[in-house]
Amino acid sequence: MKSLFYILLFVLPFQLAAQHRLSGFVNDAEGKPLDAATVTLSQNGQVISSQLADQGKFILTGLNQSPYQLSVSLIGYKSLLRTFSMPKDSLSLKMLSEGKQLNEVAITFKKPTIERKVDMVVFNVENSIMASGGSVWDALGKAPGVQTTSDGNVKANNKGVTVYMDGKPVRLSGDDLSAYLQSLPSDNISKIEVMPNPSSKYEAQGGAVINIVSKKIKAEGFNASLSSGYTQGERSRYTANGVFNYRKDKLNVFGSYGYSDRNIERHLNTYTIYQTPASYSYWDLNRVSLSNSKTSNYTAGADYNLTDNQIVGILVTGNNSANSIVSTGRTNVNNNHELVPDSVLHTLSQNQGHTNQYSFNLNYKVKLDTSGKSLNVDVDYVPYQKNNTQNLNNLSYLPDGSLASAPYQISSPAMQKINIWSGKVDYDYKLGKKWTMESGLKYTSIVSENQFDFFNTAGVSPVLDPSRSDQFQYTENTAAAYTSISGDLGKWNFKGGIRAEYTRTKGYSVSLDSINTNKYLRLFPTAFITYKASDHDEFGFTYSRRIDRPDYRQLNPAKFYTSPYSYQDGNPFLRPAIFNSVGLSYTLKQNYTFAAVINQQDDLASNVTVQDNVNKTVYDTQLNIGSIRDIGLELSSVHHPADWWEIDNTVQGYHRSQKANSALQSYNYRNFYCYLRTDQSFTLDKNSGLKAELSGWYQSAVEQGTLQIARTYDLSSGISKSVLNKQGTIRLSATDILDGNPYKILVNNQGQNNGLFQKNDTRTVTLSFSYKLGKNIAASRKRSTASEDEKKRAN
Repeated sequence: MKSLFYILLFVLPFQLAAQHRLSGFVNDAEGKPLDAATVTLSQNGQVISSQLADQGKFILTGLNQSPYQLSVSLIGYKSLLRTFSMPKDSLSLKMLSEGKQLNEVAITFKKPTIERKVDMVVFNVENSIMASGGSVWDALGKAPGVQTTSDGNVKANNKGVTVYMDGKPVRLSGDDLSAYLQSLPSDNISKIEVMPNPSSKYEAQGGAVINIVSKKIKAEGFNASLSSGYTQGERSRYTANGVFNYRKDKLNVFGSYGYSDRNIERHLNTYTIYQTPASYSYWDLNRVSLSNSKTSNYTAGADYNLTDNQIVGILVTGNNSANSIVSTGRTNVNNNHELVPDSVLHTLSQNQGHTNQYSFNLNYKVKLDTSGKSLNVDVDYVPYQKNNTQNLNNLSYLPDGSLASAPYQISSPAMQKINIWSGKVDYDYKLGKKWTMESGLKYTSIVSENQFDFFNTAGVSPVLDPSRSDQFQYTENTAAAYTSISGDLGKWNFKGGIRAEYTRTKGYSVSLDSINTNKYLRLFPTAFITYKASDHDEFGFTYSRRIDRPDYRQLNPAKFYTSPYSYQDGNPFLRPAIFNSVGLSYTLKQNYTFAAVINQQDDLASNVTVQDNVNKTVYDTQLNIGSIRDIGLELSSVHHPADWWEIDNTVQGYHRSQKANSALQSYNYRNFYCYLRTDQSFTLDKNSGLKAELSGWYQSAVEQGTLQIARTYDLSSGISKSVLNKQGTIRLSATDILDGNPYKILVNNQGQNNGLFQKNDTRTVTLSFSYKLGKNIAASRKRSTASEDEKKRAN
């Protein structure tokens, strides 16, 4: 891989072309620079960027040869509107005085909170009141079409997702994914991009892609932004964050630091009915968990323009967290329908651990000519390590207060270490005058080592139980290549591509004394076609095929005990799931989009409960549960009842059919479910910057395999006010006002009869404050690095 990198970096005949970076100057009639003039760049009627001139100077980047429109405005001066095309050395603009005293008018540019584009929905977090002052995990749950659960699962339009940060995947899953995103302050986020059907350029992993884009200051010189937030629910939590940037000539140095201290209280109620022809036993658990996490996360990077067409960059990120969870539970055991418990189990669980995750990226990009030809090279190294120790103490009492059995006391230290190396090359070029091509190569190597020890601590000294301990080693190597093409033919717009991925995996379990190897080549085509019949009518077609490889937690066969009678384990023999999606859409007046979709999932890997009614034990494992097909209708609309009022609505309804036939899973279900959402924003006073938001969503009951998931809903609101000459913002928000977002699951299939109800401290109030010490803060330079999707799958 190193040889390939050096060849690409030094041997390729780079064609240095005309500049794609343009400097401009805004002066008055006497030639004096005008500070803080608003400079807005547009193309084809779409706003591309907006910034404030710094002492009369502004810089435009990423330009192509198509015509641009540039507007400049400043209080007391006549507005300017200019059209220009590249190449051009610089722009010199002169503004004339109005010649009379004007009332003070603030001229600003503001993106809507939600933007709907052809291939994605953009949630502008920095404009959202309710997403500010909390965590990135909280903000993710407020993005349109995104559903999050307490166990770390994320879905977009009912598809599993791969989560990215600034074009880099988050190689975590489940509880670790939610813990990581909960440690990141949302005030450091610019926007969240939701792509239900990603193009072939993206990894095929996951049914959908969610890209979380960080803020980055673009003004010249040294600038910074500070923010903090305090949240009160059942317990308190707070975040603090700072972002800085130094930009001078060809050099740009940037970084951030965030700290969070989160305390969360969760209430869990479960029941299990063990029934045979000769017996009946009802087990009822009530558990309270108190968790605390203290996390530092940081970013440091630099970009250097070797020439106007070449840029080299380095990016380092880190996340260090210390976590603890203390749970106390009481289980009543009622046999043969008796009202008085036959025994009571008291369980105390204490978990402590720490996680360290880093990412190192080296990036090189060159623009080869003025037509848009460019080459991008990335090399990544991602080390990850997690250490955790669980101490479990279980005592079982009879009605008279005596011990029903010997104390069950265990200690289980666990370690996971993951090393990921990856490299990729992307090449963009033109095919004629109307068609754009993208092609690329990528190689990824993953090594995961897992150590789990089981100690019996009921005696004088701990005793290792080798039969319940395990070492699990997993390696995965994937080589990928893709190509895509896009262009216009009259009223038709086409974008299509294909991605090929060849994967080799090997899993070795010491306790099972088994080796599982797998290798496969898969092709993943995508297609996007639109036809613009008129200015008000547009038709569309989409198709994509993707894969969902099991994450490392799902593959690890080690048993994690939660009591003497229950545990969780993974399945090293899981197969990857395949997703196929097809859709037809119609857009009216760019505000109403109607779509008919079919989503097919085969070999879906899911959590499954296995209940032994004779020995009265239950455990959770992972299985490929069969196929699921969703056929549905989707509607999205944007309304502006008044200049100060914006409404964004989403309605999705589906018919689901799913079936399986195995020893543990046998069913054939058909049912309907829906997802409804409305987001409303209000500008109460434009001059003082007083704004408000109201958001609500409803998810009906749905079945996945044998899991019957109950309906959930949420109503949240917030208000914000600009202060300190509009450099600062105070926000107050309330989430889950109606307390309608608990997690409830029932299982009743083939002798399995159990369920759970969990409240996750989602009803909260947040007060936050942010302050900008610069003139322009925008999204960071988007790097789609080599370490694409593997981070999501770590545990």
